[in-house]
Amino acid sequence: MTYRGLLGCALLGFAIALATARTGAQAPAAPAQAAPAAVSAAVLKQYCATCHNERLKSGGFVIDPAAVTNVSAAADRWEKVVRKLRTQSMPPPGAPRPDAAGYDRVATFLETELDRAETARPHLGKLPLTHRLSRTEYRNAVRDLLALESLPREVSVDYLLPPDNISSGFDNIADLLFVSPSNMERYLDAARKISRLAVGDPAMPVMVNIHRLDPEHPQDERVEELPFGTRGGIAVRSEFPVDGTYIIRVDVGNAQGHELEILVDGERAALRQLGGGGRGAPAVAAPPGQPDPADPDPTPPSADRPAVQGRGAGGRGRGAAAAGPLEFPLTLKAGPKLIGVAFVQRTEARDEATLRPRMRSRGTQPAINSVTISGPYKVTGPGDSPSRRRIFVCRPASAAEELPCARRILSTLARRAYRRPVNETDVRDLLPFYEQGRKEGSFDLGIQKALERLLVSSQFLFRIEREPLTVAAGTAYRVSDLELASRLSFFIWSSIPDDELLDVAAAGRLKDPKVLEQQVRRMMADPRSESLVTNFAAQWLYLRDIGAKLPDEILFADFDETLRTSMQRETELFIGSVFRENRSVLDLLRANYTFLNERLARHYGVPNIRGSHFRRVTFPEGSVRGGLLGQGSVLTITSYSTRTSPVLRGKWVLENLLSAAPPPPPADVPSLKTETAPGKPLTLREAMIQHRAAPACAGCHARMDPIGFAMENFDAIGRWRERDGDQPIDATGVFPEGTKFEGISGLKKELLRQPEQFVGTVAERLLMYAIGRNLQYYDAPTVRAVLRESAPANHTLASLVAGIVKSRPFQMREAGGE
Repeated sequence: MTYRGLLGCALLGFAIALATARTGAQAPAAPAQAAPAAVSAAVLKQYCATCHNERLKSGGFVIDPAAVTNVSAAADRWEKVVRKLRTQSMPPPGAPRPDAAGYDRVATFLETELDRAETARPHLGKLPLTHRLSRTEYRNAVRDLLALESLPREVSVDYLLPPDNISSGFDNIADLLFVSPSNMERYLDAARKISRLAVGDPAMPVMVNIHRLDPEHPQDERVEELPFGTRGGIAVRSEFPVDGTYIIRVDVGNAQGHELEILVDGERAALRQLGGGGRGAPAVAAPPGQPDPADPDPTPPSADRPAVQGRGAGGRGRGAAAAGPLEFPLTLKAGPKLIGVAFVQRTEARDEATLRPRMRSRGTQPAINSVTISGPYKVTGPGDSPSRRRIFVCRPASAAEELPCARRILSTLARRAYRRPVNETDVRDLLPFYEQGRKEGSFDLGIQKALERLLVSSQFLFRIEREPLTVAAGTAYRVSDLELASRLSFFIWSSIPDDELLDVAAAGRLKDPKVLEQQVRRMMADPRSESLVTNFAAQWLYLRDIGAKLPDEILFADFDETLRTSMQRETELFIGSVFRENRSVLDLLRANYTFLNERLARHYGVPNIRGSHFRRVTFPEGSVRGGLLGQGSVLTITSYSTRTSPVLRGKWVLENLLSAAPPPPPADVPSLKTETAPGKPLTLREAMIQHRAAPACAGCHARMDPIGFAMENFDAIGRWRERDGDQPIDATGVFPEGTKFEGISGLKKELLRQPEQFVGTVAERLLMYAIGRNLQYYDAPTVRAVLRESAPANHTLASLVAGIVKSRPFQMREAGGE
């Protein structure tokens, strides 16, 4: 069958999956029981209704104090009131305000009534019956299905598939994960390449994977994952599809007098003295059997004329200038490998890095420009890779055993890929592809063709949930155990369920609360739960934006790619430690430690840290570091390329740490004026004070700016400073209700004074990420319930995850999905 035929099959399968959906109207909400509300009504009348009444309708919002006796009738509006009360963002600056007890009294009353109403008539929101895997989920699913840990760039999911749409910071929101016909073509291409790599197709074409090192990536120090005694270069994790010859091509430029080392899984495979003779594997200028354009004799290498040693950079003799890239042919076994290319560290008393200031470049010594890995050439067999061991659960000893073995292999793969027990129809759909491949070649080729079909099946690409035929539209019902297993694994692992979880679900035992709790604990202890750091937290905090930041190369000349990646790694290790060590999520704000290597420690001014490896560092009492707000990644993504931005930093804190995002600015906001007259610059604080003098700007800036100014001692790339130019930094702040604080320490104390705001934000983002939809007003009672349940465990991530897994939105859905 052609690839167009495959496309037709895949799209037909998707259409059939969609046909299972049924639509229906949502049942009307039941009114909540009324409760005494005289005190709350009086507070609302005194402080809120003076502006938010039928006559003024300030902000287009009306508050009727008498309506507190039936908050369920307008739950969406009252949830907005609760949020404003909890963040104390209303009444606006300058208006009379209740005291802290008054805020809490009214908010608690409204929350109690809203929670009671939601319990009586839960709203679960609308979720599509088909939820496409995000690109990250697809990559992880391929990894776990086929034991492919590190795909080569040419077969990389990020390279083959387009990025997903993002909503509220997350790329797994179901409503935005659709598949166009053009995208389906890309899934077909990915399936073809991945299946050939996994099976180990001896006839697969040569792959060429180029790894370019950033011009701003210094190479004066050891690269993490490479042995001590090396410096610079690159470490590449990659899958090699078959046993055979692969060419490592190194563009190193002019580096005479230095030694270049090629390593495979930490062991030396070749060593070359640049600019003259050398040791180890010979370097050749062209793949086997191809003429070398730099060779005066174009005859291909043969037994009578072996490949010329020393060809490439400096290969014509000691002291020669660069003549082109070096090429190293390596005979490798199939499977995952760590390929290292680096210089041998020279032991000089005072090297150039000591004598020259650090600038934004590749460093002070010769550097590697790029590494290209190509192959396979001279294939000797499919090998014995982890992916082949995962796929081939049996091997036929005769022609009569081939079909039964193929059925067993495909049944095993389909069960894992489809996340459910498979039936005869599932296997029968794959067998024609196996038979076609078997007819064209070998048993392995047949399995490869069937695997290719499986990877574009709607059952794999989509998480499909089916409504029971007996459930009326608008009725809430529990999802099946198998559907719950998929929800659980994609929440905690961003990947497919493993065999144990599938077995429990298939037996109908996952609905048992004790079994479910045990599975959650097991999954949180599994290394795959690292996706809660690399996928959930990275998106929640917008940490991925660090890759797009370009600090000004003149103002921040020492900012380079090593510093950028170190910043990102620090935050990942820090968040991971809070999660793994079962710490309170509040430690994300208040922890007195972080993870540093020498490059980042020097940037922070922390002494006595040596080497490129990260280690845990505890800060002394009163340190300005510690917690997310003192980390370079957060401080850099909330700055402009030339300066800090109190507005960006304040907005980031309000939106991502407190769930109190300010509204979008008006369309006619004037630009920030930084001078009163030519040559008379304003400090950033003075400019901001003038800017927010406009009534349209004052409301939002009154809460954003104090937060941002408290972080002003950190410059645009997170370095500590006492002065901004010639002016001392003023890091004091005053919130609209009159609370005063100073600097980063004072800001942290204020944020921790109401810890439920931060913990509530973490719970909100986790719930959104877990169920794959934007939260609505009717989700607030669920978030509050999760907070109450996690309080005895001091709000650890594990307790928040457990609360979300037990919640109604996670375990149930409403009939009438699309």
